[in-house]
Amino acid sequence: MKLEKLVGERFKERPSDCVIDSHAFFIRGGYMKGVANGIYSSYLPLRRITRKIEQIIREEMDAIDGQEVQFPVVLPASLWQESGRYESVGAELMRLSDRNGAPMVLGMTHEEAAVQLVREYGQSYNKYPFMIYQIQTKFRDEARPRGGMIRVREFTMKDAYSFHTSQEDLEAYYARCYEAYERIFARAGIPETVAVASDSGMMGGNLSHEFMLLTPVGEDSIAICPECGFRANMEAAQSIVENARDDISSPLELVYTPNVHTIEEVCDFLRLPPEKSCKAVVYEKEIPEGGIVALFIRGDLDVNETKLTNFLGCGVHPASLTPESGLHPGYMGPVGLPEGVTVLLDQSLKGANNLCCGGNREEYHYTGLDMNREFPEAEYRDFAKIKEGGVCPQCGKPRIRISRGIEVGNIFQLGTKYTKSMGMQYLDQNGQAQYPIMGCYGIGVGRLAASVCEAHHDEYGPIWPLSIAPWQVHLCCMRADNAETHAKADELYDALEKAGVEVLYDDRAVSAGVMFSDADLLGIPYRVIVSPRNLKNGVCELSARDKSFSEQIPLEEAPARIAGLIREKLLGFSEHKA
Repeated sequence: MKLEKLVGERFKERPSDCVIDSHAFFIRGGYMKGVANGIYSSYLPLRRITRKIEQIIREEMDAIDGQEVQFPVVLPASLWQESGRYESVGAELMRLSDRNGAPMVLGMTHEEAAVQLVREYGQSYNKYPFMIYQIQTKFRDEARPRGGMIRVREFTMKDAYSFHTSQEDLEAYYARCYEAYERIFARAGIPETVAVASDSGMMGGNLSHEFMLLTPVGEDSIAICPECGFRANMEAAQSIVENARDDISSPLELVYTPNVHTIEEVCDFLRLPPEKSCKAVVYEKEIPEGGIVALFIRGDLDVNETKLTNFLGCGVHPASLTPESGLHPGYMGPVGLPEGVTVLLDQSLKGANNLCCGGNREEYHYTGLDMNREFPEAEYRDFAKIKEGGVCPQCGKPRIRISRGIEVGNIFQLGTKYTKSMGMQYLDQNGQAQYPIMGCYGIGVGRLAASVCEAHHDEYGPIWPLSIAPWQVHLCCMRADNAETHAKADELYDALEKAGVEVLYDDRAVSAGVMFSDADLLGIPYRVIVSPRNLKNGVCELSARDKSFSEQIPLEEAPARIAGLIREKLLGFSEHKA
């Protein structure tokens, strides 16, 4: 491929709307172009990268007995109505009607389509287990797309679905897929990816893991314990709080607190630490009948809304309180709330005493709140975010550290959530009808490409691993106006291609600065320079994009040397292959 024929422009300036490096490099380097918010068209370099990622994924899915299929992008709403998700999933699901008025959806995930495809096939126990997978376009109407390919609305994803007759069989296959994912990420160039326990969210199921690339620009927060190796997404990590109960409980007393609203203001006014406060966070349920939810939590903690929505079984948003509600923002507490409010108590309040809280009256707060005394029959649940320095749920030591990460893949044990709701059954050895047990396994292809770029770049551009690089060698002909130099570069280009090397050849009549800047933005692992000065000594210059080496090699030996170097390097990646 000649660079002068490559469609797409490369430029120096960082776009103002690019907040992370991979997004900036993908736009500057001619990898993609924005079409709408969270929607992009891809140029050839990105397509070559994603095709190689897809091939790695296919090889690893085939190696664990996967069978590739393809589901429609547009699906009848009736499938999602069968599973119940047509009503339960929010605005992320794009709903539409066809020309006949039939309700349809754009597939954001394909559990329903997978069950529909195989529910007639899987009517006998002797057909199990099996796994089907696809690599397909999906659409999720994200409220806040960000980071280029990190969070988009339209994306390509590998999703796989396995079907089993026992939990033990599912767990055995889940382990195989877990290992396959580790191989995929190692072959793609990010072996440092870690698996963390996660929340299943709208997917359902009892056990799930996310594979995370730890990076400061990640949008997910990961709780990590350096003592025992515990790792979990903050959405799923249990928050453990140890309350030291005071020996003597003060009486509940209403205190005048003028112009005091926030926890910080209240604690300053009453001269109490935040751990001795009870904070109210008020939500409204996102269901037709609505409903106010008042969640009370220790003042130094934050609400984990994923835990809350999982408990309620519906989405929530911050409540807009009116005077008619009888509630007083900034002065709400658990004592004396009006009827009709769903009251939830976080376990961080359990056993606590001598707390301050809202007085449910303008400009008044209570002191001396004793949860055991005021609420002897109360039920407490975990609604809090785990925090830095918190207690590890696994080893019990206060060693939790919070890191950022990009989710590059996920795996779920779905159970019978979809097979039961959609009526998929099989007859077991005794002729009894049973529901198959499912697993689900996803990888976002574009997000994986962007994540590799985040892990491997310098200030000038990406440094692509050889296994997924758009090309293997970037051949630069310096002084293309020099006939001898151009002829020798042409010969080397032909010889490298005949040796099976993927070459991007730059023989444009541009300055060295422009040529090298473009080469940096394209991030190809090996760069070969043919110049009049090198030709005087019968050599060309071979260097690595990551600056790990630079050497001069005889021009006649270059094709064999370069091809051998690439084979050796690729062998290192293939060692991770199943």
